Amino acid sequence: MSIEESLAGLAEQNGPDLEARVFAGWLTAPSRLGDVHVAVTGAGVQYLRSADGTPGESFAETYRERFGRPLRQLSKAPRGLLPALKGSKGQGPDLDVGGLSEFERSVLDVTSRIPAGQVRPYGWVAREAGRPAAVRAAASVLARNPVPLLVPCHRVVRGTGVLGDYMYGAERKRELLSAEGLDVDGADAATARGELFVASDTTGIVCFPSCHHARRITGPHRRPFRKVDAARAAGYRPCRDCRPAAVA
Repeated sequence: MSIEESLAGLAEQNGPDLEARVFAGWLTAPSRLGDVHVAVTGAGVQYLRSADGTPGESFAETYRERFGRPLRQLSKAPRGLLPALKGSKGQGPDLDVGGLSEFERSVLDVTSRIPAGQVRPYGWVAREAGRPAAVRAAASVLARNPVPLLVPCHRVVRGTGVLGDYMYGAERKRELLSAEGLDVDGADAATARGELFVASDTTGIVCFPSCHHARRITGPHRRPFRKVDAARAAGYRPCRDCRPAAVA
């Protein structure tokens, strides 16, 4: 008898409370990345990975190695999961990030608040998470993101403005951002010109180029900057919504 079978028998003898403590549940669901495998505990979604070429048994083994618990298949997705995987606005599912460090949770929380169709650099994430010098550490946290899509690490880019890599490939990152409304080719062109920030000479405010305020600035009133400090020196105030001062 396998360990999982022994645990299942013990859980069945002692009721659903013990079963919930022993096992996490898993299911396969459709998403913007195609089908994904999702692991769920009583506290929320804990782990998500692409199902492309990955059998459920392999996902369960990877999960057990990382989190130390066996999985049982679920018949029903938790509330909010399916709409969130499709990119719908609204309340997503609860997330189980209790096993992460305080900094890791902060990085994921900050990243989860980046609006759809907008991007922010790793330096912004690190500063918003309370550790401005920990840019590489923030990037490492997102490289290991246990719940991509639900925590949209595809919306975080390099400090140079380059969109950069993604755990499922740079092209998938571009596809996700484009589907959310970001002009990725335009963003590439602006980055090549060194336009990492954009100010409006009518409002006196400087933003990240993908900020919804920046998108409304008409051509004659756009003032590009490579550094936010240069914009501030020219008399522009950092946007209170996208907070570009976080990378100063």
